[in-house]
Amino acid sequence: MRFILNIIWLVLCGFWMAIGYALAGIICCILIITIPWGLASFRIANYALWPFGRTIIDKPGAGALSFLGNVIWFVVAGIWLAIGHAITGVLLCLTIIGIPLGVANFKLIPVSLAPLGKEIVTTRQADYRYGSR
Repeated sequence: MRFILNIIWLVLCGFWMAIGYALAGIICCILIITIPWGLASFRIANYALWPFGRTIIDKPGAGALSFLGNVIWFVVAGIWLAIGHAITGVLLCLTIIGIPLGVANFKLIPVSLAPLGKEIVTTRQADYRYGSR
């Protein structure tokens, strides 16, 4: 079922959202100081292509620098990517088949707003680390 949802996701919205993250990552990597945001953006682009079967967890040891970096990210790119997820999620929820995809878009909004200090893992790894959800 995850495979089918990922294929439908890729066709309907994953490809376009991943392009948005990749563009943000390229811009951040061109400006040398913002390379950490660029790398985080590329990680999320990968997740936006194939989200089902994976989840986002907090990185252990992420501290004040991650918070400060997330504030900067929010202002520069995070708000725009989150708006893209919100609009896409609402449009997908208009159809019955699109509801799970719309919910997945809404789940991507927090990481699009604050990507630093997060880690993308498989759901099995998350269950192993934090117990069954």
